[in-house]
Amino acid sequence: MQRDARRRAGAGRRRKGVAFLASLGGCALVAASATPVAAHGGGHGTGATRAYVALGDSYTSGPFIPQQVDANCARSDHNYPSLVSGRIRTAAFKDVSCSGATTENMWKPQGTAGPQLDALSRNTDLVTVQIGGNDIGFGSIIGTCAGLYAQDPSGNPCQRHYNASGVDQLAVTIARTAPKIAQVLRAVHDRAPRARVLVVGYPDLLPDDGSGCAPQVPFGTGDFPYLRDTGKRLNLMLRLVALVNRAEYVDTYGPTVGHDMCKSPEVRWIEPLRPASPAAPAHPNAKGEAAMAEAVLHRLDRGRGGH
Repeated sequence: MQRDARRRAGAGRRRKGVAFLASLGGCALVAASATPVAAHGGGHGTGATRAYVALGDSYTSGPFIPQQVDANCARSDHNYPSLVSGRIRTAAFKDVSCSGATTENMWKPQGTAGPQLDALSRNTDLVTVQIGGNDIGFGSIIGTCAGLYAQDPSGNPCQRHYNASGVDQLAVTIARTAPKIAQVLRAVHDRAPRARVLVVGYPDLLPDDGSGCAPQVPFGTGDFPYLRDTGKRLNLMLRLVALVNRAEYVDTYGPTVGHDMCKSPEVRWIEPLRPASPAAPAHPNAKGEAAMAEAVLHRLDRGRGGH
């Protein structure tokens, strides 16, 4: 009976994590390639970067990571834009990333936050953009897959759900999101025509080898590789859209492989649905934000061009 009580309590905590993730709007799954971050020098390829603007969702804003500096957007002063700004010593820095943001929030207000694109000007010379996860419905994907787990723990109930029509609905949604990302990048170029624009991908959320860790992360055994591949598809889309819209892609997947939310607390950079470090469920902790900052700095060191 005690074991049953503990099991019910654990399931309740996981449900709370799923519910919070859905309310937050989530972010995105994982990225595309697996190239480790190389050592970089102090110049960071930016020349004299004067004005840096960060656009994005909760993977950018860093919910619950100390110190929180914007309650409406759950934004941390130790998220990756803040770390990058400190390293390249920008003269002007605006971080307007906001938890739950979609591509629409580039043009539309979000609570007390204005449209993110309004932070740009002709004087902006560096822009990072991390958006798209909420457009594909990441929070609802996590909730759906966790809810279906009990039906078939050793199978792939989530994959069967999204493929019930014979077509992978998540793949379709990712394809439909591509024009939205392209529209955002065109608007960034229009408002900040001299800026270097970096599209930041999403880190390694689940084990890259396709293994699982239920019930810590309550997905069916076969759903771990399915969701990993879905995330890679999302990040491949971001990479390709960046390529054809005069932007550079920042791989944050490769540098974070082996630090997914299935790992032990001292190793992981992404927290599971029941976080042990200050972070939102299924989001980067402070180490994860630092790793993404290093990926952005590495991209800046390489200079313009190259994907």
